[in-house]
Amino acid sequence: MALDLHPSQDFARLTERSADYHRMAVALDWLAERWQERPSLDEAAEAVGLSPFHFQRIFTRWAGVSPKTFVSAIAHAEARRSLEAGASVLDAAYDAGLSGPSRLHDLFIAQEAVTPGEVRRRGEGMTLRHGWAPTPFGRGLFVMAERGLAGLAFSDGDDEATHADMHRRFPAADWVRDDAVAAAAAVQAFAGGHGPMPLVLIGSPFHIQVWKALLRIPAGATSTYGQIAAWAGKPRAYQATGGAIGANPISLLIPCHRAIAKDGRLTGYHWGLARKAAMLGIEAVAAAG
Repeated sequence: MALDLHPSQDFARLTERSADYHRMAVALDWLAERWQERPSLDEAAEAVGLSPFHFQRIFTRWAGVSPKTFVSAIAHAEARRSLEAGASVLDAAYDAGLSGPSRLHDLFIAQEAVTPGEVRRRGEGMTLRHGWAPTPFGRGLFVMAERGLAGLAFSDGDDEATHADMHRRFPAADWVRDDAVAAAAAVQAFAGGHGPMPLVLIGSPFHIQVWKALLRIPAGATSTYGQIAAWAGKPRAYQATGGAIGANPISLLIPCHRAIAKDGRLTGYHWGLARKAAMLGIEAVAAAG
């Protein structure tokens, strides 16, 4: 196949981003080291030898987000780690370099439409029986609440990491190992046993709205993040909707794999893009008869 040797607009943009890389790499390192200090745009621009206007423009063009949004994302990730490790909301706020719980509340609402308290209380007062069983998409970790399936994850060989990831979603629950329950759940979910699998949605109200919106996408079809945000009642909340989709604890049965980018790209999937492609492919074949 002959290559197109004429520079395209896409190639020009790629060239531009390549030229920006070294300067922006310095900026990313600088921000990553000082994010708790909440550096101003002027300070960050001065560190890389640019005017604030040009730094904002080049950084946003290269990273896809503004410097302020980048710093907020680091703070949000740090605060979530603190909460999942058992820290109080106050301590998590200080760990994230914030002045107090109200700032932390605002940060979590902006990032994923969930409060810090809801993150910390997930699974409180519940007993979750969990175990491993085979599925068409590899080894599956099934998490069962009293009324139905609360979690389904897949392992690619590191069972411990998969279990730790699922445990972080429900840190306050009482976890009990039960592979027999997992085997029964696998048969019901994937082998047509005893009717459809009942699902138990444990999350913030907005997250549950997004997960219910995902259930509207039929097998063999896909929807964009914007469409899902609209179905969830927050048509402009793209970032929070993406966070809710990424937080979905019940893989496949709540079909977050059917969420794609506006341009048709598969984008990220918590359990691997290869598995997402396999799920979509099998559904497409089944839908085609």
